[in-house]
Amino acid sequence: MSDPDLWLKAARRCPSPNCDPRPPGTGVDLLVIHGISLPANSFGGPWIEQLFLNRLPRHRHPGFEDIHQLRVSSHLLIRRDGELVQFVPLNLRAWHAGVSRFQGRERCNDFSIGIELEGTDHLPYTDAQYQMLAKVIPWIMARFPAITPQRIVGHSDIAPGRKSDPGPAFDWQRLRRLLEERR
Repeated sequence: MSDPDLWLKAARRCPSPNCDPRPPGTGVDLLVIHGISLPANSFGGPWIEQLFLNRLPRHRHPGFEDIHQLRVSSHLLIRRDGELVQFVPLNLRAWHAGVSRFQGRERCNDFSIGIELEGTDHLPYTDAQYQMLAKVIPWIMARFPAITPQRIVGHSDIAPGRKSDPGPAFDWQRLRRLLEERR
């Protein structure tokens, strides 16, 4: 499923400059699921990719004024139709978690992989997104065996009070069931 440089063959490559090497000796042992829509509650446009590529036009939408200058990325994005887009190779640190903490460790970007789902906290995610997650996560877990099912979390779990995604609309039980079926 992957090239040696940790770009997934199934993904459309869209390299983001918003990444850097992980700190020396840092292993990957966490997978963070996010939710994003740009503009808020809108799907299908180019804006998520433009944000992750530092090309979001500030005047295109009033909601872009406050975020166009952000330097953020995720490793992967799963669009509503299940399309997989990769911005950062999995061995590098993507800038997806921000100020974060998991089990007493700060700076989750250092030791995690971030997967964005095109969606919002309160609208159901699609069947195609769950199916793609269920394909990608086992491959990631095989490559990074320290990521166990208990170490697959939401952005809200590592940045409580600051972030709410993937939100109550994300069906964790469904994801766990799909992953169990693939074992």
